[in-house]
Amino acid sequence: MLGACKMHKNLDLGVQVAEQLLNVEPENPGHYVMLSNIYALAGRMDRVEMVRNVMIQKCLKKQVGYSTIEVDHKTYLFSMGDKSHPETNEIYRYLDELMSRCREAGYAAVPESVLHELEEEEREFALRYHSEKLAIAFGLLKMSHEAPIRIIKNLRMCEDCHWAIKYISVVANREIIVRDKLRFHHFKDGSCSCLDYCFLIIGDLEILDAGDSNGQKSFQPRGSHVHIRKAK
Repeated sequence: MLGACKMHKNLDLGVQVAEQLLNVEPENPGHYVMLSNIYALAGRMDRVEMVRNVMIQKCLKKQVGYSTIEVDHKTYLFSMGDKSHPETNEIYRYLDELMSRCREAGYAAVPESVLHELEEEEREFALRYHSEKLAIAFGLLKMSHEAPIRIIKNLRMCEDCHWAIKYISVVANREIIVRDKLRFHHFKDGSCSCLDYCFLIIGDLEILDAGDSNGQKSFQPRGSHVHIRKAK
């Protein structure tokens, strides 16, 4: 319910739900974070600061997110903005190229997935290097083209990553399976097996085979499945 209030920007109901949750689980930092996000979406930065101060007073910290991937029988772990891998430069360079291809295909970052006090360019940077995107980029670099990419994430995947991975599954022509805290997400050809259950405001991709004047395929968000149009 709290997640739905955030998605639909229902501040009043979200606050009521958050109060009930905090009465039941006052030490759960996730409830405070979600409430803070609802206030941020409503532009109530004074309330965002209040919630953060409460978390500080209670010594509560948001759980650190990470994603793992197995390549050649070895497990690799990535966190947001992680630069500990010996091939960091290659991974980041490939991910930048991958996201550039996604943007050309129609992808745009979901701004609600990051803090509102960040500038637009900072928001895109913060979203681009989420742990699951880094893990996927590493998998695409190191695994054979026939092998699906399998990722395990310890937290719930954010809206932007869910949206971006649909595009990645198309531009990289790869099946991608992400197991987050709540469920499996099987991405293929621009759609997800969850049917956007937790991201109802996000559409899927429409592939236009006719292409543009340069012969490039174009993709547009529409509906809940990929539709392929053949050139007449």
